[in-house]
Amino acid sequence: MSALSSALAYRRLLESNATLRMLRADNLAVMAGTLDAHLGKPGTRMNTEDLHESIDADLEELRDHFDLSLRTAKAYCDDWRRAEILVRRPATAARGETYELSAAGFDAILMLEQLRTPPQTATESRLVRLAQSVRQLAIDTDPDSSRRLASLRAERDRIDAEIARVRRGDPRSVVLDRRRANERVSDILQQAQGLPADFARVRARFEELNQDLRISILAAEDSQSQVLDEVFRGVDLIESSDEGRTFSAFSALVRDPEQSAAFDDGIAAILDRDFSATLSLATRRSLRTLMRQMKDGSHEVSDILTEFARGLRRYVHSHEFQRDRVMRTLLQEGLAAAAPVSQELKPYDEIGIDLELSSVSLGSVGEVILHDPEEFNAGAELGEATDSEIDFAELIAVARESEIDFAELTENINSVVTSTHEASVADVLETFPATQGLASVVGLLSLASTYGHVDVGNREILTWAGVDGIVRTAAIRRHYFTEGITL
Repeated sequence: MSALSSALAYRRLLESNATLRMLRADNLAVMAGTLDAHLGKPGTRMNTEDLHESIDADLEELRDHFDLSLRTAKAYCDDWRRAEILVRRPATAARGETYELSAAGFDAILMLEQLRTPPQTATESRLVRLAQSVRQLAIDTDPDSSRRLASLRAERDRIDAEIARVRRGDPRSVVLDRRRANERVSDILQQAQGLPADFARVRARFEELNQDLRISILAAEDSQSQVLDEVFRGVDLIESSDEGRTFSAFSALVRDPEQSAAFDDGIAAILDRDFSATLSLATRRSLRTLMRQMKDGSHEVSDILTEFARGLRRYVHSHEFQRDRVMRTLLQEGLAAAAPVSQELKPYDEIGIDLELSSVSLGSVGEVILHDPEEFNAGAELGEATDSEIDFAELIAVARESEIDFAELTENINSVVTSTHEASVADVLETFPATQGLASVVGLLSLASTYGHVDVGNREILTWAGVDGIVRTAAIRRHYFTEGITL
């Protein structure tokens, strides 16, 4: 490959790879720090609102050390989701949506962690494991049965010789020392660090595969669709793909009770060894939970695989794809017709046609208001009134019943105050009885509060006759006037 073609390939990779996109981000330190803290553990998902709240709390502290804008956690998460670092999915256990790290996010954080604490790659244990893998692959792929038998016999002889040395107590068969054992543990955990990214990558690949299969069903006619034929014949196309077979083999091995029990026994034996006392608490916890992490991740991806396979079969057997084909054809015809029209009209020009949305807007049940026909009952239809004589005295009486006659009360007060230096509300009522009953009393007290005075230390008895003719009394603080009133 020439330098030009290689450079162009790397440029395409830089533009399309989400991991490199995250590593080039301006706020990489903040992004990696917050996402690793909240979503870095395998299988971690958070409700979107909870993640926004947690990152908002982090940003309050980070702004003292980093040049950050006033953007909220929601704005940052939206950007990271568009950059394919976060994956947003509908929550299965509750309403709402969840966030989780994508495979690219796991890879980028793992790269940063390896740069911060570089692992030791040139170790004896890694070289031994590499040599064993090469030798085993050579044996397993040898088509010559005689050479395979020879290799297996040589391996058996080596094992027999080792067994004999152990029985004799030969010093060459001593157990690994503490340093070598720690190297082996580090190698195991380094391999396990890539599991979350692998599970996320497999899940994303199954989603792409499911989408590709549905597109192929829509694009091909019934007579030409191999996918349709195989689905009708009961073939699980997703599980039978290369990625599906690889994952199924891994999942079967993890879920095998015997293999799982042997793995757990091995971990327990390692943790009981003397050298494990020097391991950190985090390392011991990682070893102890390694099988559980693999089982949880495998179980989750298996559920996704089953869901996709079941959905694809339902999509085919219910013939929903035929409806989608018709819709696809109509859309293509509409786009073909719109292409020449776009040269003459803008998308927002009036064309004389109104289209109703095919779906209703979503909202809370609490927003629904029941229709009550009684609220819209206007009663019997109004008839045309006949001519009648108006009694002005009756109209004045009605008006007096509906409002206080302050003009009359003002004249009464001014009349009493003119003849005496000071007049209380009781004095006014004694001279001019309440013509509106309680309304007159309330009016006098209102005027006294505004234009008169209140003697909080003395009380007086007010007496008046109501509109029903019954005499009533009330004991109140003394209100009095010292001068006339002008409204």
